[in-house]
Amino acid sequence: MRKHHSNEFKAKVALAALKGDKTLAELSSEFGIHATMITRWRSEAKEGLAGVFAGTNREAVRDLKAKNEELFTTIGRIQVENDWLRKKLDV
Repeated sequence: MRKHHSNEFKAKVALAALKGDKTLAELSSEFGIHATMITRWRSEAKEGLAGVFAGTNREAVRDLKAKNEELFTTIGRIQVENDWLRKKLDV
């Protein structure tokens, strides 16, 4: 059965691998993870590190919040219309 690790655990392992204090074999035995997995997580961490400083996540969050607000507004309008129609059809 596959193990599913939390993002925090993956970050901890990747950070330890990026430090370079220990070999992959040492990290593998310390964390109980195969060396290939550690290498993959380290590569993903290197690729994603530039995005932390670029602010792309902030823009994406802002866009999602704006879209969310728009959808809530639309839902509210539709609910009011539905209530109005229910009233009119019952009379």
